[in-house]
Amino acid sequence: MVGRPELVFLDEPTAGLDPQARRATWDLVRDLRTDGVSVILTTHYMDEAEQLADDVAIIDAGRVIAQGSPEELCRGGAENTLRFSGRPGLDVASLLKALPDDSSAAEVAPGSYRVAGKVDPQLLATVTSWCAQHGVMPDRISVERHTLEDVFLELTGKELRA
Repeated sequence: MVGRPELVFLDEPTAGLDPQARRATWDLVRDLRTDGVSVILTTHYMDEAEQLADDVAIIDAGRVIAQGSPEELCRGGAENTLRFSGRPGLDVASLLKALPDDSSAAEVAPGSYRVAGKVDPQLLATVTSWCAQHGVMPDRISVERHTLEDVFLELTGKELRA
């Protein structure tokens, strides 16, 4: 960056780059921002926007259809799902009794469980406490959330357009 600019426009800066060069470019963008440079970035890579942007505008057919921070845009949807795995056949009815009234719980596949509702630290603590009380050592626990790509597809349509 010659001349220490205050504002930089980057149009698809990582298109066609290998993963190593892409990450190096991300580091460069982060360094610019840290140095106080305003960066306007256009990209079709939603993970890139999610990693680098303070504010995102989703454009469809030339119109801004959503705008906000990646965190604001990604709220909702799958964010309200907690999944864990353990031995098959756990007493889901007992788990459901321990959960808040607006929650649901199901064994979606043998040994794979889904809890839906308002997923917050208290719900996570309730599920892990229930597991401990029932001798269940979960192989995995994950709190799911929408990605920016999920949001983009929901807003613009999932079908391929000509």
